Amino acid sequence: MKRCGWVNEDSLYIDYHDHEWGVPVYDDRLLFEYLNLEGAQAGLSWYTILKKRENYRKAFDQFDPEKIVTYNNKKIEELLSNEGIVRNRLKVNAVVTNAKAFHKVVEEFGSFHTYIWSFVGGKPIKNHFKTLSEVPTTTEISDRLSKDLKKRGFKFVGSTICYAFMQATGMVNDHLLSCHCYKRT
Repeated sequence: MKRCGWVNEDSLYIDYHDHEWGVPVYDDRLLFEYLNLEGAQAGLSWYTILKKRENYRKAFDQFDPEKIVTYNNKKIEELLSNEGIVRNRLKVNAVVTNAKAFHKVVEEFGSFHTYIWSFVGGKPIKNHFKTLSEVPTTTEISDRLSKDLKKRGFKFVGSTICYAFMQATGMVNDHLLSCHCYKRT
């Protein structure tokens, strides 16, 4: 079975590629999770974060923004001692900051997915790349999304992180034309 060239032979990675990456996500909690996991990836590989994802879910109350906004200094210190996640103070604090910003977006737009998906007109952008070298790391849309998220108080949401988020959540289909998942969306 042909897959995108970035997929290694680990079953965790194959499963992620085949069943999650590029599949449109409209669930607010899951979008919040992906946004924060992409931010945690900054400077690391996605594979590193993917291996720690279940630990992240447990440590951050399944990425429930309602619970995360209540985190205090004691909880932050507990998270920073958790070997199952990336123990970077800026990244851990960013999740709490992002939960607060998330609530403001939901208040304004009614849902996080309404806000996020508005950047692509509410439907996935289907690209037609033949090689990995054609796949961009940023686009004008990820630039706009990054700028707007930052304006709203979100952290670890640079344009490269935003584009990876868009790919992961199916806002863009960047499966290569030769990949068996390309025709899915």
